[in-house]
Amino acid sequence: MLLQIDFKSGKPVYLQLVDQIRYAAASGGLRTGEPLPSIRPLAEELRVNRNTVAKAYAELENQGVIETIPGKGCFLRESNSPFTKSARAKILTKEIDEAVVAAHHLQVDRDAFLALVKERLDSFERKVKEKSDND
Repeated sequence: MLLQIDFKSGKPVYLQLVDQIRYAAASGGLRTGEPLPSIRPLAEELRVNRNTVAKAYAELENQGVIETIPGKGCFLRESNSPFTKSARAKILTKEIDEAVVAAHHLQVDRDAFLALVKERLDSFERKVKEKSDND
């Protein structure tokens, strides 16, 4: 599971983590019973305070997405059900709409916007591949 933090987004880091883990769980990218990364190594990897990761995990536990097993770590709960394809599309559409509005306000034309999206997708895919090669 690849997590990314945008420190310039204005959204609290712990909520970015919560959303990304929830989306991974809902899409099936994170499987029931699969362990989440340990707090300290994840905090180091993301370059955030470990209390931030702990706060995200606590929020996910309160939402019933994960469960903590003392001495073993945090795991995706069985009761978590994947979003339907239409629900995932709705969530993604909202995120894309926000990016389109931001591009409009920044006066980024369609071709430049689409080129940037393609570049970011390529970058993300490289990171995913590097991570899987290292695991």
